[in-house]
Amino acid sequence: MAGGADLEPGTIVDAYRHGAFPMPHDGELLWWSPMQRGILVPSTLKVSRSLKRSVRQLSVTVDESFEEVIDACADPTRPGSWIDGAIREAYVNLHRLGWAHSVETRDADGALVGGLYGLSIGGLFAGESMFHKVTDASKVALVALTEIVGDSELIDVQWCTPHLESLGVVEWPRVTYLEALPALVAGQPLSEWAR
Repeated sequence: MAGGADLEPGTIVDAYRHGAFPMPHDGELLWWSPMQRGILVPSTLKVSRSLKRSVRQLSVTVDESFEEVIDACADPTRPGSWIDGAIREAYVNLHRLGWAHSVETRDADGALVGGLYGLSIGGLFAGESMFHKVTDASKVALVALTEIVGDSELIDVQWCTPHLESLGVVEWPRVTYLEALPALVAGQPLSEWAR
């Protein structure tokens, strides 16, 4: 963990290329590189029967409502909310530049009911946050993300929580993650994000 720096696009992308990510804490911008990194290999996602039902009931879009997704993730009434105005502005800018992407989950009427966002750098998708308004909506977005990236990418979820562990997320020691990172970020960006 380190403090300082700015939230310019080049600063943020370079930080991810070197295993760090920004997250404010107590009003200070800090850069984190956890000792244990939460990682999801797309093919190892665990999809329960109930989640399969939710996948059939909800639809998914990509990059159609990025700002709505980040705003839902930033809702200050959510426990552990950490996305402040500066982070929001930085990631909206990264989205406009083609680095940050969202996966949105919608109900039968097309209303946004869940989603996630993160950065795609070469063969790395660095997930930042997710939200849901109905059961399993964020998980459906994660299922869609694994289908989008396939095994050409690694999904970094930063920290492994019991919830994420139940979906197949594992922990990698920081040294393992940092050793894998150069080859990942040097990969070709997915054309899927351009659709």
